[in-house]
Amino acid sequence: MRCVIVTGMSGAGRTMALHQLEDMGYFCVDNMPPQMIIAFITSCMQNNSVEKAALVVDTRAGVFFDNIYQAVDDIGAMGVQCDLLFLETADEVLIRRYKESRRRHPLDADSVLSGIAQERKRMAKLREMARYVIDTSVLLPRELGDMLWAMFSDGERRDTILPVVVSFGYKNGIPVDADLVFDVRFLPNPYYDPELRMFSGLDEPVRSYVYDHEVTREFEEKLMDMLLYLLPHYQQEGKFQLVIAIGCTGGRHRSVAVAQSVYKRLKETGMRCVVQHRDIGKDALKA
Repeated sequence: MRCVIVTGMSGAGRTMALHQLEDMGYFCVDNMPPQMIIAFITSCMQNNSVEKAALVVDTRAGVFFDNIYQAVDDIGAMGVQCDLLFLETADEVLIRRYKESRRRHPLDADSVLSGIAQERKRMAKLREMARYVIDTSVLLPRELGDMLWAMFSDGERRDTILPVVVSFGYKNGIPVDADLVFDVRFLPNPYYDPELRMFSGLDEPVRSYVYDHEVTREFEEKLMDMLLYLLPHYQQEGKFQLVIAIGCTGGRHRSVAVAQSVYKRLKETGMRCVVQHRDIGKDALKA
């Protein structure tokens, strides 16, 4: 039997993840009290009725939440494959989502920001335990679905590694889930051209500026050679997701242009992959 425990920040997309897992044939239960997990799994195993289950466990469990740690240990002792999936999202994105839904934070704190801070503190240990951590801050539903299918589907979609190409700005920090990090701050910077400053690396004028320089084209060729060499080896090692982080100063111009180009070239090889531009909308005037 296989069990996926879905957890993470409230508003990070746990319900969406559960729907994807249900489409893969998982028996799904939302807001499972941790103290009931072992009884549920035991029943499934005795009746041979459920081969794979996905359970959402989060801070809604209240005073029972801390039982999750013992439950995870007990699941492993039963010989059940247990994967912990933690969904992460930036504070500003969570606040916006709460405002849009007009829902209060489940911890019933004085403010949404206070609730988020409390939840992060309470979830810190579980996040460290997680085998899979996905930041949904800039993910489209389709992109999240692709990542989950690559990680948890038993079909052919799980047979290949999923590269996730992320552009970011160093001033906002390196992505916490990055496997490989490449610094492109040595490339010519469109920020210093007033006519290009307001554009991003997704726009043709910026892309042309960055790639009109030989150093950019040469760097990308070397990077692609490295990635195409490494990806099969990571896959052979049993890794189903590889986060490739490409950073410049602000995450708006150079890193976006390079990440988008690398993403397109990986797709041209026939790979399924995802691209995220984490900081493209932050501080548009500062790159």
